[in-house]
Amino acid sequence: MATSTWIIILSGVLLSSQVNCQEAVLHISNGAVDEEYCLVYNSSWTPLPLTLSGAMEYPLVNLSSSLLCTSAGITPSTVQGKAVVVMRGECDFSQKALVAQDMGVTTLIIVSTTPMSPPSANESEFKKVQIPIVLMRYLDFLDAQKVFGEEMLVKMYSPVMPLLDPSIVVMLLIAVVTVSLGGYWSGACERERLSGGQPGGGGGGGGEKCDSGDVILYSPLKVVIFVGLMCLMLVLMYFFSRYLVYVIIVIFCLASATALFSCLDALLDLAMCSVMRVTVLGKSVSVRSVLLFFVCVTVAVVWGVFRNEDRWIWILQDLLGVAFCLNFLKTISLSNFKICVILLSLLLLYDVFFVFITPLFMHGESIMVQVALGPDASGEKGNLEVPAEPSTPHEKLPVVMRVPRFFPWSQNLCGMQFSILGYGDIIVPGLLVAYCSRFDVRVNSPNKIYLLVCCIAYLCGMVVTFAVMLLTNMAQPALLYLVPFTLLGSAVLAWRRAEMRQFWNGTTYEVLDSTREPLLTGGRPDYASRGSC
Repeated sequence: MATSTWIIILSGVLLSSQVNCQEAVLHISNGAVDEEYCLVYNSSWTPLPLTLSGAMEYPLVNLSSSLLCTSAGITPSTVQGKAVVVMRGECDFSQKALVAQDMGVTTLIIVSTTPMSPPSANESEFKKVQIPIVLMRYLDFLDAQKVFGEEMLVKMYSPVMPLLDPSIVVMLLIAVVTVSLGGYWSGACERERLSGGQPGGGGGGGGEKCDSGDVILYSPLKVVIFVGLMCLMLVLMYFFSRYLVYVIIVIFCLASATALFSCLDALLDLAMCSVMRVTVLGKSVSVRSVLLFFVCVTVAVVWGVFRNEDRWIWILQDLLGVAFCLNFLKTISLSNFKICVILLSLLLLYDVFFVFITPLFMHGESIMVQVALGPDASGEKGNLEVPAEPSTPHEKLPVVMRVPRFFPWSQNLCGMQFSILGYGDIIVPGLLVAYCSRFDVRVNSPNKIYLLVCCIAYLCGMVVTFAVMLLTNMAQPALLYLVPFTLLGSAVLAWRRAEMRQFWNGTTYEVLDSTREPLLTGGRPDYASRGSC
C-alpha cells in the first residue's frame, strides 16, 4: 500500500509547465471616467505601443452586431479614422482586418464569446494587414457599454514584460533552499542512526522521527520496475485525468499535512519547545502534538476547499509543497551512488520522453504537459487561452510550486499568471543531494563538502533550466539539465577526493563487502569501531 502511494505521488510530482500569453490593455475614457480591460493580440502581427502616453486615441464605433466578413451595409465614412468593434466568427481574422483596413479603420477590436488566444496567420497575411487587431471579451465590452454608453475614446498599449520575471528568482530560491534543507535533514537523520541515539521529546523525538517510515531504494531491478509503474500511472492520468485528479488531491492533502506536522515538530524540537504532556485516561498525551495535528490538518483542509482561489491559495500550496518535499527527502534514501545514477537517469529519460517525444505520435500533445495543465489546457506552444467569461476552473494536479508573476496590470485584467515548478524538479535531484549529505556523515568529510558541491550543482542546473526556458519561451523538462549537473558534480568531487569506490557502493562498502545486500533497518553496523565506510 505504501509503495503504491509513493508511485502515485511520484507520478505526479514530475509534472510542471510554464506558459505565456501576449496580452495588452484597452484604455477607455469619456473625459470623466477611465477604465481598462484585457486584450489578447499577436505582437508579430501588429505591435502596440509600450505605454499609455505613447498610444494614439481614437473614437470607438460599435459594430458588434456585424461579423465584418464583407463591407456590405457599412458606410465607410462612419468608420474612417476610428476604432471598430466587431463580433468574432464565420471568417478569418485577416479577412476582417482587410475589410476594415480598406474602409479606413485604424484599429480592429474583435469581441469574443469563446476563449481567446493570440490571433494567428501566415506570413503573407502579416504583410497585408497594417492595422492593429486585438481580441476582447464580449462580457468586458458589455460592461464598458454600461459605463460609457456609445461615447468611448480608446487607447491600446502593451506594457513591457522583462525577460526575467522576479517570480522566477523567488521560485529559484524556494527550490534551492528546499533541496539544501532536505539534504541537511537527511544527513542529520543519518547521524542519529549511526550514533544509535533515540532522544526523547517532541512528538516522538528526533531519532524516532528519522527512523519512522524510512524507505531505502537499493535494488536496480526494483528501481526499473518503480519507474515503469510511474510511466503507467502517468498514462492513466492522461486518459482518466478527470477522475484520478481527485485521488491525487486527496493523497496530497493527507501526505502534505503529515509532512507539515513532521517539519513543524522538528522545528519545535530544535527550539527546545516543551511538549507539555498531560495524562488522559491513564495515557500520556503531548499537548504540543495535538495542537500541531489540528493546525496541520486545518491548513490542508483549507487548501483543499479553496484550492482554485488563485489570489492567495498559492501561499498555502507552496507551504505544503515545501514541507512535502522536505519530508520526502528525509524519508526516502538511496543506498549508493549506483542507485542514484540509475534512478536519476531513468527519470531523465522519462521526463524527456513524455515532454518532447510523445507529441510526435499524440497529435502534437505532450502527455506530461497536458496532464500537468489539466484536461482543459490550451496547449504547450507558449499561448495561454484567456477565458471569455468566468467559469468553474478545471482541476489541476497540486504537485507544483506556484508563484504569481509580478505584473499588476495584467493580474487584474486578464487573470493571474504563475511561474510554476514541479515537485519532481526538487525531489529527484534532492534524493542525490540527500545521499551526498548522508555520505558526508559516513566519511566525516570536512565542511559537508559533498552536500555543498551537490547543492551548487543543483543551483547551476536550475539557472540553466530557467535560461533555456526564457530563451525558447517553452516548457522545459528540467531534469534534462538538473540530472547531468548534479550527477557529474558529485562524481567529479568523489573522484578528486579518491573516494569514488566508497561513494559508488555507499552503505554496503566494507560492511557487506562481496554480497552488497542492503542492511536491515534494525541492524546498525558498529561504525565507531570500524572507522568510516
